[in-house]
Parts: sequence; structure tokens; C-alpha cells
Amino acid sequence: NSYLGLSNHSQIKEAAKQAIDKYGTSCAGSRFLNGTLDIHLELEEKLARLVGKDAAICYSTGFQVNIGVISALCGRNDYLLLDSLDHASIIEGSRLSFSKVLKFEHNDMSSLESKLKLCNPAQIKLIVVDGIFSMEGDIVKLPEIVELAQKYNASVMVDDAHALGVIGQNGRGTASHYNLTNKIDLIMGTFSKSLASLGGFIAGDAAVINYLKHNSRSLIFSASMTPASVASVNAAIDIMISEPERIEHLWNLTHYAQNAFKKAGIDTGKSETPIIPLFIRDDIKALQINRKLLEDGVFVNPVISPAVPKEDSLIRFSLMATHTFKQLDIAIPKIIAAFRQFDVIQSPTVKD
Repeated sequence: NSYLGLSNHSQIKEAAKQAIDKYGTSCAGSRFLNGTLDIHLELEEKLARLVGKDAAICYSTGFQVNIGVISALCGRNDYLLLDSLDHASIIEGSRLSFSKVLKFEHNDMSSLESKLKLCNPAQIKLIVVDGIFSMEGDIVKLPEIVELAQKYNASVMVDDAHALGVIGQNGRGTASHYNLTNKIDLIMGTFSKSLASLGGFIAGDAAVINYLKHNSRSLIFSASMTPASVASVNAAIDIMISEPERIEHLWNLTHYAQNAFKKAGIDTGKSETPIIPLFIRDDIKALQINRKLLEDGVFVNPVISPAVPKEDSLIRFSLMATHTFKQLDIAIPKIIAAFRQFDVIQSPTVKD
């Protein structure tokens, strides 16, 4: 998931080293107590500017963001409307909230509207969706969701874990991609993917962020991000903004790979991003193909049940800006050959 390939960048490593030299390795406390340094506040201001919101607050992990935000903002009589393929952290947050959870079919606006019609108009309604779905690689239909949210007086939260650094102006995410920043109430992101570190954040109106500072249990009862992690994110954002060619190259690689797989007859679903699912729809074959590719020097991730339904098992092909076309020309033919060897796709017919 290191979409920009920054985890070994010299500038980021140097920033982490300098932070350790200045602040040590840990704050040894939560943000609620003694775990806030000046660099935490500086990063939060930068993140708020990045995604176009009033304020932001950082958590130790992305998972903690979703469970802490959702459980703090919604209660027993409120409604959470979730895409059926939302990340597990969103699901866990909904369970901790004790809200009424209504799941709609993946990226299906008719299904979402049918669920919104079931909600009590007087109660809080929060629609929570992934910006880019982590296994499928497709982008959420945010304009349609915003339209429905306005129609039914609902709020919208977008999980941009896989969208930051990939889509939007200079990698600013899904709301930026659709030019809908002012229409989205909450933008969540993580640092462990494009931003080469560990942690996560939530951004929104200043009053909401202040409320979360004093009510989000996963923030209050967890140690804060380490100084090295904070400094790494700070440096990664600077690189992401100043080197747009990284994102441009990532997308050139994406289109090249998608076209090659589709031409070979491999089912890539509705992916339109650097996350390219190569559907096998058989758990055993997915593991066999993964082993074969590892033997051939190609690293991919098998995704099988229970992570996905058995009929949706796949190989997850994920690109980074540091990959080259030469590397793709080596890897893709090996993947196609493995899919043919295990009868996932047919070999080309030989004409007489």
C-alpha cells in the first residue's frame, strides 16, 4: 500500500532521525494528558489545510480513528449508513456506537436511498464510506451520496486511507477528486500507506474536532503518535505536494497494467485505481497461484475467505510510484501464465 513509494525516502528517514534526537522515541502518554508535542499540533494544522477543513486531530493508528470517531459521534437512537464493503474498522466503530446500522449494497445509490427512507428524520444520520475500496480498487460515487445526504439531511464521512496520495489535487483525496470538499463533513486518512508512517487523522469542523478530543475513547486512552512517526508524515506530505510526478507516474503504471490484464482476459472487476484485484473466485487456486508467483519472483497478496466471500477470492496487485514499466513487463506475463496454468483464464487458441 505504499502508493508513492516513500517509506525508504532519504528525506523522510532524516526527518524521523532528527525528531528522535530532539524529542526521544515516545511521548509516554495520551494526547489527553502529556502526549502532545508542538510537532503534533503543526502536523494537524497541515493536515487540515491539506484536505480543506477547519481542524484535524491525529490518532496512533487509522483503525483507532474509525472506531473512536464513529462511536463518539453516534449513539443508540442514531443511524449509521454503511457501504457493504466498508473497511473493518468502520464496522467495529459502528458496533461500539450501538447505533442503528443500515448497510447498503456496494456503491448502489438506489440501495442507499432505500435505507435513508427507513430513518427517523429527527435522528442523526451519518453515511460512512471508503473513498477507494481497499480490495476492489473502485472509487466511491461521492457526488450521488452527497446529493442523497442533502435530500435526507444526513452527514457524510469519507475514509480516505487508500485515496490520499492517489486521487485528488496533488493527492488530496476523494473529496478533492470530485471537487466536493465543502460538502463532506468528515475526512479520515491514514499515514501507513502513501505517507510512509503510522497513524491516522480525522478532519472536519473545529467544533466537531474539539468534541472528539474530549470524547473519543480510542484517542483519550491510547498513547500518542511517536515523534518519529509525526515527523515522517510531515516530510511525506511535503514530498507528495512538491513532486506531483510521482502520482502521475503511478497512474501511468496503473493504466498500463489494467490494460494488459484485461487484454489477457483476467477479471479486474470495477477497479479504476492502483489497487487491481485479479479475481480467481477459488480459494485454493488463489493460494496455488500466489505460491507459484512467489517461486517466480513476483510478490502479490492472496485475498481469500473470510476476508472476502469465497466466490470473490483474488490476487491483489498493488502498484507503487517507484515501480517501473520494465518491472511490469517482467511481472505481468508471469501472472498471466500462472492464471492460465491453473485454468483461471484460457490459453490463446492456436489457429490452423
